[in-house]
Amino acid sequence: MSLTACAEMVEKGDPDRFAATMAAPPASRACLWPLYAANLEIARAPWASSEPMVAEMRLQWWIDTLGELARGRERSGHAVTEALAPILAADPEIARLLQSLAEARRWDCWRERFEDRTAFDAYLDATAGDLMWAAARALGAPAAAEAAVRDFAWGAGLAGWFRAAPELQARGRIPYVDSRPESLAALAAEGRARIARARAAGIPKAAIPALWTGTTADTILTQAVTAPARIAAGTLGISPFRKSATLAWSALTGRF
Repeated sequence: MSLTACAEMVEKGDPDRFAATMAAPPASRACLWPLYAANLEIARAPWASSEPMVAEMRLQWWIDTLGELARGRERSGHAVTEALAPILAADPEIARLLQSLAEARRWDCWRERFEDRTAFDAYLDATAGDLMWAAARALGAPAAAEAAVRDFAWGAGLAGWFRAAPELQARGRIPYVDSRPESLAALAAEGRARIARARAAGIPKAAIPALWTGTTADTILTQAVTAPARIAAGTLGISPFRKSATLAWSALTGRF
């Protein structure tokens, strides 16, 4: 029942990850639903209160709870923690990755800019890279695949960040270290390069469904490279039909 509840949460709150997971083999979904539901809950926590300290307390609850689950302590009564428990008990490293993700989300609680490019990169690597690597590990990816998975996740995370930026700015956040169009275009080009490097490196077949959440990232980053003004305008993206077709092609060919 908790697994079904996780799937329903992802369907409502993160439709792109829901579609990507539905394209995965049924056995893989049992690992992915709880991870994506946990990510959704963690991502929402900083926005649940206008008081930064209260928002941080919500994140701390997740950080503490993930640690308890990794030690085999059950937290019943919450669909996500119940579904996560066996995954984290089997691989405590996944709990550490989700904790790192939650720690990075503390930035969302406040209105300060990133200190520098290093801080921005670290945020993307934690919020996108830790989640995608956790998903890939849950599907059996070996440690040797981590660098490629994180490269792809960074590019995919950047594409998502560009699309979210107008809303973040409307909420008083400062999403970039350097918001000049030429700087954003260069950032997008770097994202494309990382995706290309990940594709060239290769990912074990069983773990590839963990990367299907980023199937349209390269297209979005290409738009940002050629027309960076579209980022601020909020017009990056592709049609629902093309998005579905791209995901279907990935599932059919086993690529990402």
